[in-house]
Amino acid sequence: MATTKKTVKKPAAKKAPAKKPAAKKAPAKKAAAKKPAAKKAPAKKAAVKKPAAKKAPAKKAAAKKPAAKKAPAKKPAAKKPIAKKPAAAKPAVKKPVKTTMHEEGLDPNVKFRNLFDAYSLGKLPFAHGYIVSSFFKEDSAYSIYEVVSYAGVKEIFMTGTGLQFVTGGKKLFILVEPDTYQIKHQEPVSRADGERIPKRFNELETIIAKNQTRIMVAKEPNETYGSFTILKPVGMNFAVVFYQLSDVYQSLTNFFEDSLNRQRKVPQSDARKAAQLIAATVEKSMSFKGEYI
Repeated sequence: MATTKKTVKKPAAKKAPAKKPAAKKAPAKKAAAKKPAAKKAPAKKAAVKKPAAKKAPAKKAAAKKPAAKKAPAKKPAAKKPIAKKPAAAKPAVKKPVKTTMHEEGLDPNVKFRNLFDAYSLGKLPFAHGYIVSSFFKEDSAYSIYEVVSYAGVKEIFMTGTGLQFVTGGKKLFILVEPDTYQIKHQEPVSRADGERIPKRFNELETIIAKNQTRIMVAKEPNETYGSFTILKPVGMNFAVVFYQLSDVYQSLTNFFEDSLNRQRKVPQSDARKAAQLIAATVEKSMSFKGEYI
């Protein structure tokens, strides 16, 4: 029986090894060590990978703003001296002003002068003016008047026949035909030398005076190109220059009224009517506007 008891106690001693599994719980702690909390640090590296730092290159794009490149656009501003070069050429525009200094000092009561006297006195306007010339027949009242407008004269000089103007202009023709003229039916453009003007009846405004004198005024002036010459008058004829004063058209009216009435024997009322038509045509078609300014 004593032997049986010893055999029973041995299994009690084996319970101690049963505690060893408790020591195996330490590996369970290792599982706790496996907590990927430490591995989450690499996830923070992903946070470092935030392209916020890479957005700095985007700032480089901001640095690419062509604002700095606009400075070359200022270089054309440096080219502004080119615009100053035309300013240096402006004296060329002032040259015509120099030629009209005499005109600026004229007495406003002097409406017109003999053309050739004005040239001799240095009183001939270069900027612009009107010249009235007459061509009277000695044996009748048949007459031709010419009104020439000019502007921007480059040169004026004497020739063997008259005074030459180096510039363009316009010329208005006026024909005075007395009642005694024999070939009234003939077109003015087809008449003999000294009686001809380059116009047909349908190109003329006609006023018939009380004494049956016909005053024919061209509806439109003719153009002159390059240069023209005003012939030196002989006999009763004249050539006068009108200055561009504020009342120049009234001065033309008064002048033609007086000439038609006194020199061509047109009745006063008809002479006034014809003179007003002439001045109105000059103002409408030959005033110093557009190409003249």
